[in-house]
Amino acid sequence: MQDNVEKSWRGWDITSSCLVGVVMFRSCLSLRGSPSSLLQSFPGKILMAASVSNTASKKLIQIDVSSDSVCPWCFVGKKNLDKAIDASKDQYNFEIRWRPFFLDPSAPKEGVSKKEFYRQKYGNRYEGMFARMSEVFKGLGLEFDTSGLTGNSLDSHRLIHYAGKQAPEKQHNLVEELFIGYFTQGKYIGDREFLVETAKKVGIEGAEELLSDPNNGVTEVKEELAKYSQNISGVPNYTINGKVKLSGAQPPETFQNAFKAASA
Repeated sequence: MQDNVEKSWRGWDITSSCLVGVVMFRSCLSLRGSPSSLLQSFPGKILMAASVSNTASKKLIQIDVSSDSVCPWCFVGKKNLDKAIDASKDQYNFEIRWRPFFLDPSAPKEGVSKKEFYRQKYGNRYEGMFARMSEVFKGLGLEFDTSGLTGNSLDSHRLIHYAGKQAPEKQHNLVEELFIGYFTQGKYIGDREFLVETAKKVGIEGAEELLSDPNNGVTEVKEELAKYSQNISGVPNYTINGKVKLSGAQPPETFQNAFKAASA
């Protein structure tokens, strides 16, 4: 049964690709790991921060999200997670932290055409992958933009980690804006100007100084990668209160059930 699941779903062959992984598991698969390990349990930890007002009677839900800034299912998963949190905010307080993951650690820093990148890797199949992703985004009221560049996401992870040190809420908002820019506006995730402007938009100070030195934050990103994402092969990946684990862009109802289980 597992072999059949791994081989095909709706006619798509599974490979170590974000877009193919999207169709298969509502996840993006790392170019480092094997698809079969995605079907096993996923260690990790998750979090997002909500208001601290009236906290005495509410249980705390901590969520660690392993994610890559160039993973479309990570964006879809965030949208569904936000819906679940909004529907549950009268019951719980939330802390969310975004942890780094690299779908393709060898991706070029200078950036390459999205369409050309996927065409070279998957041939004509990439058009069907883009079409499928466009349908998913439309369901969220968004337009999936296939223009622009793709490439190494290290700088975005450096900035996301830095934002988390200032405030989890700012980190969560930053992740949202980075996703919007990259997936719906054709922005390049490695473009420093885009990263700095996005940081300013959500009230993060010091982004330009951080990114001006390519070594700033790299050690911290590597440490978080080893701690939270080393043993997983695809994203998004969630751990709720350290004990309930989810993978893939789950629907809001699944997240809500996970909140209940994690708070029991």
